[in-house]
Amino acid sequence: MKVLIIGGAGMIGRKLAERLARDGELGGKAISKLTLYDVVPGVVPAGARMPVDVKTGDLPAAGEAAKLVADKPEVVFHLAAIVSGEAEQDFDKGYRINMDGTRSVLEAVRAAGHVPRLVFASSIAVFGAPFPEAIGDEFFHQPLTSYGAQKSIGELLVSDYSRKGFVDGVSLRLPTICVRPGKPNKAASGFFSNIMREPLAGAEAVLPVSDSVMHWHASPRAAVEFMRHAATIDTARLGARRAVTLPGLAVTVGEQIAALKKVAGDKVVARIRREPDPFIEKIVAGWPRKFAAQRALDLGFKPDASFEEIIRIHIEDELGGRIA
Repeated sequence: MKVLIIGGAGMIGRKLAERLARDGELGGKAISKLTLYDVVPGVVPAGARMPVDVKTGDLPAAGEAAKLVADKPEVVFHLAAIVSGEAEQDFDKGYRINMDGTRSVLEAVRAAGHVPRLVFASSIAVFGAPFPEAIGDEFFHQPLTSYGAQKSIGELLVSDYSRKGFVDGVSLRLPTICVRPGKPNKAASGFFSNIMREPLAGAEAVLPVSDSVMHWHASPRAAVEFMRHAATIDTARLGARRAVTLPGLAVTVGEQIAALKKVAGDKVVARIRREPDPFIEKIVAGWPRKFAAQRALDLGFKPDASFEEIIRIHIEDELGGRIA
């Protein structure tokens, strides 16, 4: 089995590549080749049990996606995207990467004439206010950001190309991934990770919203498992509805901080500095807070057990078990 990860240098792409390289298989089938593609070079996982090809390029450019699917990968993970804050600030770039890039992948697959499983990383940003107490599987799309609109368009494309038999697609509406490792990025949701990651590493973090803000979270480990499960699930169980809202944890910022205090103590929590940011507050106000993701649970997708567990996963996976 050949596997292609588009966005292979990103956080989820890197962790997914590491897991696949370590396992050497996906859904009981041996992986014969793993290709990592991004705008910057990905990293070949240590101890990979199969050849790993690292490629770079500009996904929406003419002919670029066609080169990626020329060897007909059986599984394509499409994770590449411009993040929410950047997509909101740079309208043209957001649509070029998030919409045109996705369409180019689907068109390349159609032209290649094979039907791979395609797992598309969507987002809960496809939903817009006003919200019920918990958003069910029947709630409509009304995104209130450019990023959300772009992801919603991507879902529709995946569904239509799947309906026509060009691809066997699954769109995953990911919760906000927390705690994200690495440096802060331009995602408007970045502060959810920043206020955990930086204090645990001994640095100060800025909190731009109030403690009462509630959001829907999943750990990087859970995200990788979502991807792996989507790549092997029987899509007949999805029917025509190829997009799945994934399970997660609904916690307030205050509850995040309380969990951090319980895991790491008062000195770590004291590194959080409150500094309201109207731009971030406005974006976050239009985001969903809580879901009743029963369909995903019935399909076998599993959430994290608690936010404390999410913090401990970060400490184990990224900090070697040590807190600054």
